[in-house]
Amino acid sequence: MLNRRFLRIKVMQALYSFFQHEKANTALFEKELFKSLDKIQELYLSILALVMDIHHMALMVIDESKNKHRPNAQDLDPNLKFVNNTLLMSMVNNQDLKNQIEKRKISWQNDNDVVRRIFNLIRNGEEYKAYLELDSPGIKEDREFIVAIITEYLSENEVLISLFEEKNIHWADDTFVAFNSVIRNFEDFTGEFKMQPLLKDEKDDLEFMSVLFNKTIVYHQQFEELIGRHTQNWEVERIANMDMLLMEMALSEILYLPNVPIKASLNEYIDISKEYSTPNSKTFVNGVLDKIIAELKRDNRIVKTGRGLKEN
Repeated sequence: MLNRRFLRIKVMQALYSFFQHEKANTALFEKELFKSLDKIQELYLSILALVMDIHHMALMVIDESKNKHRPNAQDLDPNLKFVNNTLLMSMVNNQDLKNQIEKRKISWQNDNDVVRRIFNLIRNGEEYKAYLELDSPGIKEDREFIVAIITEYLSENEVLISLFEEKNIHWADDTFVAFNSVIRNFEDFTGEFKMQPLLKDEKDDLEFMSVLFNKTIVYHQQFEELIGRHTQNWEVERIANMDMLLMEMALSEILYLPNVPIKASLNEYIDISKEYSTPNSKTFVNGVLDKIIAELKRDNRIVKTGRGLKEN
């Protein structure tokens, strides 16, 4: 679910925090870094739990309507397409999903009013009405409808986003990627809901993060001096902290992660600088790193292994 770009950003945030402390403990900060990944998994599960609770709310509303003092024909014979949605039913019957939600004690019970409010928004929307009018929706229609619900009613719901941030301050930056992970998970649905792993290759991705985090700390001084030599018109102290950090991380990848192409590292940090640093950072970071990479190549200090990586 989590791509390398997101992992780089997580390492960047951990390193930025680390360098703000004079006597920071490397092991402790690395532990917190990996803990932040686990919190994303918890957020992902919370969204899945919410979707199932919305389904449960729909069933409750049907029962409430049937038990009204004077139910009408629609109350007594409701349209069941939503509650019989194949994706929702597959989630409800997925024991692994249930076990993980219970293990983490994830519950929307205390926020039942929020769940009801969201369901009311959904059933009053045009997407819901159009879905109920379908003759016999299949897996494709069921899947597309639930993805539409996530996109239109959950991922940008201000009340819901605020609630997530109240539950965990770290989730303020993680909601976008968590919702995207849920959407990708749903888009893969072909009849049986299967949870996706947090990391595509857990061992490789965790090692990538650990090496990137630790090497940037260990070689911080050397990288600063190297960057300083290639920014003669700038005093190191005048370079934006984030620019310096991103260049040091890029150098850690280029020098100490032999299976990552140079171009991939360079392009990723240029892109990240556009989002997290100054308007001029893209050009500055690109220019400085180009000069340093040329020097490192001349000195044969860059060793890349694996097919197709020696010149990249």
